[in-house]
Amino acid sequence: MPSLSDEVRQFCSKNHLRLNKDLGQHFLIDQEILDKIIQAADIQPTDHIVEIGPGIGILTAELLKRAKKITAIELDEHLIPLLKNYTGYAILNTGHSIVNENALHVPMPQEPYKIVANIPYHITSPLLRHVFLESQTPPTSMTLLIQREVAEKICDPKDAGLLTILVGLFGEPRIVTTVPPKAFFPPPKVDSAVLHIDCFSQAKVSPHTIEEIFRLTKAAFGQKRKMLSNTLGAFPGGMERLKCAQIDPKRRPQTLSVEEWIHLAQTSGQDSEDAS
Repeated sequence: MPSLSDEVRQFCSKNHLRLNKDLGQHFLIDQEILDKIIQAADIQPTDHIVEIGPGIGILTAELLKRAKKITAIELDEHLIPLLKNYTGYAILNTGHSIVNENALHVPMPQEPYKIVANIPYHITSPLLRHVFLESQTPPTSMTLLIQREVAEKICDPKDAGLLTILVGLFGEPRIVTTVPPKAFFPPPKVDSAVLHIDCFSQAKVSPHTIEEIFRLTKAAFGQKRKMLSNTLGAFPGGMERLKCAQIDPKRRPQTLSVEEWIHLAQTSGQDSEDAS
């Protein structure tokens, strides 16, 4: 039996497939990593899985064996016939669907769902914003194959970025495993990682507080090398907020925890419901 790597390479060669690197098309060809993604996603027979960027269906084929319903969102229409072919047309069975659109513009399901995907790395940030900030219903979990540096940043509360804060408001992230370039065809120029997020049933705070948090972080991270006194201090009442939240104004934004940002956002007194 040919290895996954040989199988994918032969399939691409047979179908004269030219991959579009501008769309982030790097196919996973490492069976061990594929197995770890499936294991981390903890797929149940009743699950609805949303897969973003299925490509020819390497991950899709494994999802089809386990989940009740698959929604595969693929932007490149040229790959859709190959996706059907590689999965043995099982993707066309009742309950499954292929959506030929940009995933950032597709509404997420309103019923419970999980996201499992090897996504184009350049959409990581907008996808997380779309899922958590723009969708009516958050997923129960997300298992994503993304750039290693971004995954490590999301999971590093001691050197937080905007994505660290965003994900921390909606779930608990962890890195399942790191992935070398050779695990892909063609290999990308960066290392990758499998990131799993156990999502909360609802965000830690109200939409109003979340909006206020990102109003504050936009200003603070716009000049993240500067102390909070020089960024948030320029806000009306900014220094008072820092004082009430008991946050040293000499600190820099990347050192603040999600809870501290929540406290800062709530010190205006406009969100007494969350503060209680």
